[in-house]
Amino acid sequence: MPEPTPDPERTLLRLEWTVIRRLDGLLHGDYRTLLRGFGLDLADLREYQYHDDVRYIDWNVTARLQTPYVREYNEDRDVTAWFLLDLSPSVDFGSRTVKKVSLSTEFVTVLARLLTRHGNPVGALLYGDHVDTVIPARSGRRHVLHILHTMLSRPALAQSGATDLKDLLQNALRIMRRRSLVFVISDFVSTPGWIEPLGHLARRHEIVAVRLYDPLELELPDLGLVVVQDAETGEQLWVDTHDRGFRKRFTAQAQRRETQLRSAFRQAGVDALELSTDDSLVDAILRFADLRKRQSQLAAGGSMPKHLEASHDVSMA
Repeated sequence: MPEPTPDPERTLLRLEWTVIRRLDGLLHGDYRTLLRGFGLDLADLREYQYHDDVRYIDWNVTARLQTPYVREYNEDRDVTAWFLLDLSPSVDFGSRTVKKVSLSTEFVTVLARLLTRHGNPVGALLYGDHVDTVIPARSGRRHVLHILHTMLSRPALAQSGATDLKDLLQNALRIMRRRSLVFVISDFVSTPGWIEPLGHLARRHEIVAVRLYDPLELELPDLGLVVVQDAETGEQLWVDTHDRGFRKRFTAQAQRRETQLRSAFRQAGVDALELSTDDSLVDAILRFADLRKRQSQLAAGGSMPKHLEASHDVSMA
């Protein structure tokens, strides 16, 4: 029996209470680091405070008053955000209680609600084995529910051809005319050729590659003889996970893919956020907010803290 479709309203309420409410408290309602706009107007001057971005120090005022002052800005236009969603069969996988597609749905819902709550429009492109749905960018809670309902009510693809992220990215280039904040949400299990269009997209928009993964994709435990099935082609293969040599080769191949993915994100010039099915969504978003803040400080001549150096390798281009 197929599982009943979750109710979008209940799902959104749950995320508002369990995730968004916690983020409001932990970030004190300040999402400028994550969701900054593209045009700025000078609003005011105030004394420098700990954690302020040193790039905003007004040196003329600082020299005149002998006290550091920073410039405050208002964003002079809304941030339009787009979610490019890879919903191919490979994301319908999870070794425990959470599947990659469920993690994608919750991430989109949380970010879309945070954006629309501040009046920013959001849109989405949905890819199964091709781009089959385009949701125009609009604002409001009802629009978030529309996106969520569209994701939750999609029939699962039993199998398809190999995922081609190039198709998704090229469609996005054609559809998105206005400079936007773009989240490319995928496990990036795809045929080659997507790096160049991702780079083209990054020249027009601010891109965040949200990479979904499951721990079982990085390291196999000793489970004995098991059947492994390709989620997209349906091809099945018996493997002996009791074989230590096989598990080592699997881990080595997974590590090579990790290195190649990080290199691809650097080559395309995009930030990357990694979401694991065994991770806390709140913790992941907080890590990303911290990283983007540190990147801003690094651009101003600061240094990267030791505990963020590994993430810096992934997210900095």
